[in-house]
Amino acid sequence: MKIYTKTGDEGFTSLYGGKRVTKNHARIEAYGTIDELNSFIGLLRDQQIAEKYKVFLLQIQTELFSIGTIMATPNDNQKRLNIQKVNPKQIEKLEYGIDELDEQLPRMTHFVLPGGHPTVSYCHIARTICRRAERLAYELNHFEPLESEVLKYLNRLSDYLFVLARKLTQENGIEEIKWIPEPKK
Repeated sequence: MKIYTKTGDEGFTSLYGGKRVTKNHARIEAYGTIDELNSFIGLLRDQQIAEKYKVFLLQIQTELFSIGTIMATPNDNQKRLNIQKVNPKQIEKLEYGIDELDEQLPRMTHFVLPGGHPTVSYCHIARTICRRAERLAYELNHFEPLESEVLKYLNRLSDYLFVLARKLTQENGIEEIKWIPEPKK
């Protein structure tokens, strides 16, 4: 089977089930951003980080693939999907991961500027892509409702990635750079 089909040459692509939409359709934007997020999480997982983070991130990547598939499927075809939907336990697992990392970190007193180490920066990039994916999911949700668990999952995932970035900063012995705005002159 060839990887190219030539069916997208005119600016259209197919959703799961065969429905044709423009390549900038809300569904395509949403699941394309999930794919981008998944790729950056893969890049983060490829860094020198603790194995427990790699295992957790791999599970997240699997869940994101399911979310992308859900977003690529029109609501009238959702019953045809034979994949696990996002469930409250997955959201709780993210919340547990956030709490576990946050307990090991100093209390935040300021916003933190991203950076300080390539691994930390990759994590912050993944976080910002996740925020964009969440915004696009909400946009799609206005036109074609998504299950609320998908939206909650993306929200918690961006929080997890933020706390993980802080933890990776700590583990790499880097000082967090606090954002301290200059006073108005």
